[in-house]
Amino acid sequence: MDFMLNEEQLMAQEMVRKFAQEEIAPTIKEWDQKHQPHPHVLPRMAELGILGINIPVKYGGQGFDYITLGLVCEELERVDASLRVVMSVHAGLNSLALLQWGTEEQKQRFLVPQAKGEKYAGYALTEADAGSDPANLRSTARREGDVYILNGEKMWISLATKADHMLIIAKTDPHAKPVHKGISAFIITSDMKGVTAGDIHGKLGVRAGSTGWIAMQDVEVPVENRLGEEGEGFNIAMSCLDNGRFTVAAGATGCIRACLEDSVKYSKERHTFGVPIAQHQLIKQKIAFMQQWYDAARLLVFKAGWLKNLGKRNTRETAVAKWFATDMSVKAALEAVQLYGAYGFSDEYDVERYLRNAKGATIYEGASEIQQLIQADYALGYRKDKPIRCEPVAYDADAWQSEA
Repeated sequence: MDFMLNEEQLMAQEMVRKFAQEEIAPTIKEWDQKHQPHPHVLPRMAELGILGINIPVKYGGQGFDYITLGLVCEELERVDASLRVVMSVHAGLNSLALLQWGTEEQKQRFLVPQAKGEKYAGYALTEADAGSDPANLRSTARREGDVYILNGEKMWISLATKADHMLIIAKTDPHAKPVHKGISAFIITSDMKGVTAGDIHGKLGVRAGSTGWIAMQDVEVPVENRLGEEGEGFNIAMSCLDNGRFTVAAGATGCIRACLEDSVKYSKERHTFGVPIAQHQLIKQKIAFMQQWYDAARLLVFKAGWLKNLGKRNTRETAVAKWFATDMSVKAALEAVQLYGAYGFSDEYDVERYLRNAKGATIYEGASEIQQLIQADYALGYRKDKPIRCEPVAYDADAWQSEA
C-alpha cells in the first residue's frame, strides 16, 4: 500500500480546498446562524465538477478514485460539515449506488445529470421508527402492472427539499421472511405527483445544511425506476451505507484537522502567566491527542478507500473508520472548546460550531453503537460478508477517465 498521493489526487484536493476556504469559509458562520444552506454551495460544487468527482467520465463525472473522494470530503468538512453532507448523499449514497446497481438506461437517465451537477440527488432510508433498525421501515411499494404505488414518510433526509432525484427504500413484501427479503429500492423524482417534502428546523448542528422529510401518497413510480431486482433493496441500502459511511469518516477527519489547526494557531496567540498557552504542558497534551486522532482517522479512511479502489467488500473497514473518526471528532472539538476557554463557549470562534456539527456524525448513517456491534460481530465470527449480485465497483483509471 502506497501512502503517497499522486498528482491528480493532490490537484483535486487543492481545488476543493481553495473553493471551501476562499468561497465558503468567510460567510459560513452567517448561514449557520441563519439555519439556512449557503446559496452558492450546490451550484458552485456542480460548476467545479465536485459533485461527480468519483464518477467515470463516460457517465459525466471526473473519473477520480475513492481516495480522492475521501480527500474531497475532508477538505469540505474542514470548513463545515454541511458541505460534506452534500457529497455524502449526492455522491456516496446515491450516485455510487447507481454506478453499482443501475442498468445502463438508469445510469444515462439519472447518473449522468447527477455527475454533471445538472440534477441533485438524495437518499431516503430513515423513518420516524426506523433508524438503526432499517428493516423495520413502514414505507410500502405495491406493484400494479407497469408501476409501483409508493406510500410512506421518510425523516431526517439530507437535501430533502433540494434533490431532484431521491433513492427510496420501501417494502414490496411486508410478509417476507426474513423481513429484509421484502425490501426494494426505487428512484423517484421530486416532480412526481404525490411527492411532498419539507425542512426540519431547530437542529443542534449542521445548521447550514438542508435536512427534511419526504412524504409519498400514492406515488406512481415506473417499474424501470426500480433499482436492482425486487427484494434486493436491503442489500442496496447496506451497500449505500458502505459508501456513505466512508464519506462521513473522511469528513470527520477534516473536522479533527480543523480543531487541531485552529487550536495550534490560537494557543500560540493566547498568553497566560506571561507565556503563550502553547507552552503549558496540559495544552500540549490536548494538541498531541488531536494530532494522534487525526493521523489514526486518516489512515483508517485511506485503508477503506484502498479497498474500495480494489473493488473489495469493505463493510468492516468502513464501519471502524466511521466509528473512530466521528467519535474522535467530538473529542477533538471538546478539547478545542476547552483550550479556547470562555471564547470556545461563544460563537466568536469556529470551535463551538465544530462541536455541534461533530455530534451529528456519531448518530447519522449508523450510530456509533451500531458500528461497535458490527466490529464485535466480525471479531466473534457472528457476521460474515455474503456474496451479493452486484459487488462494489473497482476503480480503473483507464476506464474511469475514458469517454468511451
